[in-house]
Amino acid sequence: MDEHVLDQSFLRENFKGKRLTARTFDNCTFIHCDFTEANLSGITFLECRFEDCNFGSVMLKETSLQTVVFVVCKLLGVDFSSCNSFLFSVAFENSTLDYASFYGLGMKNTPFTTCSAKETDFTQADLSGAVFDQCDLNQAIFDQTKLEKADFRTAFNFTIDPKLNIMKKAKFSASGLKGLLTKYNLDIEE
Repeated sequence: MDEHVLDQSFLRENFKGKRLTARTFDNCTFIHCDFTEANLSGITFLECRFEDCNFGSVMLKETSLQTVVFVVCKLLGVDFSSCNSFLFSVAFENSTLDYASFYGLGMKNTPFTTCSAKETDFTQADLSGAVFDQCDLNQAIFDQTKLEKADFRTAFNFTIDPKLNIMKKAKFSASGLKGLLTKYNLDIEE
């Protein structure tokens, strides 16, 4: 594989357990690819799209994700916090992010659309302006997280302590308010 891969599509490729040799993928599309236990460390993905791909136990040390979209992907337990934070920009749609970590990442305006992010760690991340549209955030961790203007209006199963997070102008539906009051052990009827 070339050092710099430009404008290519990869269909049903099996990268399982492999180390990719290219250093940069620019404007590439990956469809039905398996990256399970692959080593993507140090690789730059610029304006790439991943559709129906599996990233179980993938290594992303110093991986650069710049304007990368994940659609219908399995990203169970992926440690995004080990990625290169410079120009980190991702979007998730209909994907499974359970047990993933975004610890300390800058993720302003990141869209999460119809995703499962159960027990996902957002500790110390900057999610200002992020949108959690129809997302299951059951036991997701928000601690010292910047959530200014984040949109949780259609998110569900979340528990967020307003005292431990920066939440100015964050958006919630009336039914979602109970997720902000959980620590008080109130009996809230809907």
